[in-house]
Amino acid sequence: MMSPGAIAEMEAGFEELEPELRAQAAGQLDGLGLAWEFERRQGNVADELVAVATGIRDAQPDETVVIVAGSSSHAAHRVVGSVTVSLARHSPVPVVIVP
Repeated sequence: MMSPGAIAEMEAGFEELEPELRAQAAGQLDGLGLAWEFERRQGNVADELVAVATGIRDAQPDETVVIVAGSSSHAAHRVVGSVTVSLARHSPVPVVIVP
């Protein structure tokens, strides 16, 4: 468990990083003709990605929805699991795992 002060400090850090991450994503994705959004959420990463993908798929049934995730370089994650392993096992939409 984290103290309320530690949680507030982490939140402030995320608030500071968000505009920079949003700008980096826009710089790489704008002009490619792809539909994309930047959304910050809290919770289990795999669960949140699945929730977003499912919401998009349900709202736009004629569109292809895919989650693209990087594989973990930690050997232990292959045994005990990682975000990517969880996505591969539980995602209702296709998952592309890149090295």
